[in-house]
Order: sequence, then structure tokens, then C-alpha cells
Amino acid sequence: MSSLRKQEGFIPVGDGYRVWYQIVGGGAEQEQIPILTVHGGPGVPHDYIEDMADLASASRRVIFYDQLGCGRSDCPDNPALWTIERSVGEIGIVRQALGLDKVHLWGQSFGGLFSIEYALQRPQGLVSLTLASSTSSIPLWVAEANRLRQDLPPDVQATLLRHEQAGTTDDPAYQQAAQVFNERHVLRLKPVPEHVQRANEQTGQVYYIMNGPSEFHVIGVIKDWDRTNRLGEIRVPTLITSGRYDESTPLINEVLHRGIVDSLWVIFEQSAHLAHVEERSLYMATMRAFLTRVEAQSK
Repeated sequence: MSSLRKQEGFIPVGDGYRVWYQIVGGGAEQEQIPILTVHGGPGVPHDYIEDMADLASASRRVIFYDQLGCGRSDCPDNPALWTIERSVGEIGIVRQALGLDKVHLWGQSFGGLFSIEYALQRPQGLVSLTLASSTSSIPLWVAEANRLRQDLPPDVQATLLRHEQAGTTDDPAYQQAAQVFNERHVLRLKPVPEHVQRANEQTGQVYYIMNGPSEFHVIGVIKDWDRTNRLGEIRVPTLITSGRYDESTPLINEVLHRGIVDSLWVIFEQSAHLAHVEERSLYMATMRAFLTRVEAQSK
């Protein structure tokens, strides 16, 4: 990958703010359709999905960007900005600025939420959609996360509940207890890969405003979001991926799979929430096979 072309810069997204982007690959005389990645969080920068650059080549560009409010992008102190509508609009702005007339869209976790909303707009040139460990319903996500939480050690559950009831979720004891959940259902690798740790350390206010203090205590602006009854409107080839131990549980992904016509669902047996990290080689092979099939059918 080190020999591939790289380009980065900033894109204006309104109100004087800018988001950072990076393009990896490209330059061949005839290029394949590029991949635009949408990271999750919300508010966790793109660093933890850097693995997706494995799909880049001289003939295929992979595009990353940090959503407004995190990473290398502008980080305004304005809670009113952190809405689903603005985040979804950002995808279209990035596409237009980079001239991505045709694009494969890959959304991970809450990036998948934004990608679903974007796909429901039926934008021209959207060739495929990949929903990586995502959901169509935050209420279902919370219900499943709390079901998983019931299997945590009793003292961990008691700590979580005590601080949630007291409103002291910023207490280190709460964060430490939440980490027990994360080690089971977010990332099972130890030690944590450097690029994932780097992303985690940059998590900012956007996560707390849009999501809440933890993966299972979702009290932010996205808490009521649900597009399950509109999944049938998505008409582009769709790949759904999840991990066997994922907080994005089999039930959540079965809802996506049943709702999106002719979608393909792949479960990664050794992964939690970051299959692209935990089973990197197999994940990339799965993505390549999907992209090849889609592009063959679209000719």
C-alpha cells in the first residue's frame, strides 16, 4: 500500500467548517468504481477503519473522511450541529466535492445508520451499499445491547446501573465497567491495535451528544431512530457483515437482511464489532468478491 498514491485535503461543509479527507489509490488508465467509507462512532474518527485501504490499488480508490467534529476535521463546539440530517448531508457533499459520480458506499456501525439514510434518498450513481456491523433501529440496538449486558458479571452490572441512575457515567468506575462489555462485544483482540486505540483516544463530544455515555446507554439524539419499515426501499446490491460476538447481534442483522431485497449477509465467526480488523484478510476477500460480482452485473 505504501506505493499507492495518496491525496488529502479539506472540503467545505457549510457554516465555514471543513472536513478532512484522504484518497488512497487510483491513477490507472482505467479505474474501477471507488469506495467511499463512512466511519462510525458517532464521533470516533476514521483511524480505526484504515484497514479498508487494503482494497485500494492503482485501479481502485478508497476514500476516507473524518466527519465534522472529530479527527482531523474541524471540531466546533456547537451541539446543535450534531444531527443525523447533517451527517447524512455530509456524505453527499464529500461525493460531489471529490467527483465520485459512481461509488460503492461502505458504512461501519453508526456510519451504516447514516449510509442507510443516504441510500433511502436513492442518490444517482450509488452502485452498492455495505452495512458493516450496523443496524436499522436504535431501539432494537439498545434492547440487544442490554440483553448482552445481562451476561456480564454481577458486580459489573451493578456498577453500570448505579452510575446510570446517579447520572455519574463520567466516573472512571463506570468507564471501566463499560470496558468489560467492549472487550466482549466491540473488539476481542489484545493488545488493541494501535490504529483502533488512536481512534478511541480521539472520541469527543459528538459521541456523547448523538449516542450517550456507552454502547448500551443510548440517550442522545439518535435514540429513537428507526428505518426498519423502509428497508425495502433500498434497491442497490447490499452486503451486510457482522461478527459472531458483535454488539450488532444476529437478530439486528437478520432484520437488515430480511428487509433489504436480495441482500447478502456474511457472519465473521472470530469477530465482534470490528470484523475488518479482527479477521482482516477474510473480510477484504469477502469485500473483493462482492465488489467484483456487483461490477460484473452492472456492466
